[in-house]
Amino acid sequence: MIMFGKLFGGSKEPKEKKILAWKNLTEVPQLDEIEKLSKGKTQVIFKHSTRCGISSMVMNQFIDAFDVDSNLDLYYLDLLNYREVSNETGYKFQVMHQSPQLLVIKNGVVVTHASHGAINEIDLTKFV
Repeated sequence: MIMFGKLFGGSKEPKEKKILAWKNLTEVPQLDEIEKLSKGKTQVIFKHSTRCGISSMVMNQFIDAFDVDSNLDLYYLDLLNYREVSNETGYKFQVMHQSPQLLVIKNGVVVTHASHGAINEIDLTKFV
């Protein structure tokens, strides 16, 4: 595509990759901390399968659309490497496992969740 852009006068430079302040979710006890913190600040968990192209695409779209100034904590869960944490997330917050999946937690409960393309339809500003 870059070659064609150069041939036909396009000058699209690759856009700078946005970096989010992810907190890695790697241990089951973190779920109790997330529940507690959600009573004062919205907590968001992004469950990602590192071997799934759809999950990667959705995550990239989420990153591109995410408002960096949002007042919430954002957790990244690699569900392949931390399967026990992924399973416990579903039990604790009463949400059936899907991948990719986004959970928005406020006041100790999941106030909304989505999977696949529906993740990027959630307006997180409604929950901050």
